[in-house]
Amino acid sequence: MSIRRSTVINFLEVLVTIVSLILIGVVVAQKSKTQGMGAGFGGGAEDLFGSRARGMDALLSKMTIFFSVIFAILTLVLGRLMHTF
Repeated sequence: MSIRRSTVINFLEVLVTIVSLILIGVVVAQKSKTQGMGAGFGGGAEDLFGSRARGMDALLSKMTIFFSVIFAILTLVLGRLMHTF
């Protein structure tokens, strides 16, 4: 493997790691569509007062789709460069 190729692979590995951390952050920041277990302990009270605007939820949803597609593409390219498939 050439030095240039290993540099590209290292760069893509770092990029996949950064994208995956961003994706995790975006998913965790989204508002839950169901009340889940937190509603039994008073966690559902934030819905009562409208803590988050609809625009933010739409933005986070679009960011999730965007970063998911980027993550998938980068992972496929990285796998191809490393000859794993």
